[in-house]
Amino acid sequence: MMAVQHISTYIHRSPGDVYAFASSPANLPKWAAGLAGSEVTREDGQWRATAPFGRVSIRFAKDNTFGVMDHDVELDDGSVFHNPMRVVANEEGSEFTFTLFRQPEMTDEQFAADREAVEADLATLKTLLESQPDER
Repeated sequence: MMAVQHISTYIHRSPGDVYAFASSPANLPKWAAGLAGSEVTREDGQWRATAPFGRVSIRFAKDNTFGVMDHDVELDDGSVFHNPMRVVANEEGSEFTFTLFRQPEMTDEQFAADREAVEADLATLKTLLESQPDER
């Protein structure tokens, strides 16, 4: 069993707004530095990006009304990492949650650094969405 941490943040925007922005692979460079440090492009039917750890393919869950934004990240060596991600209503806004799994070879320091990277990405997402005009 892998260790897991659920990292979440409150975003003062509707779940629909958060989902629409965060589930778009083209928006990843704006908020997910841990995954997409460059433009995300569509190549051979897949989303491709350059992450801090190399070129990756990204496959998101199909559009849905449940706020599920799970995505698989495949490295060039064929390794695939599943990343559960959700947005749910929380009163006047949304709770955005990312589930971080500790990989078997990770040290405590690497797992802590991964958590910090996800926390930074979620803080960026929150700032971006809360600074945009609400179109409701």
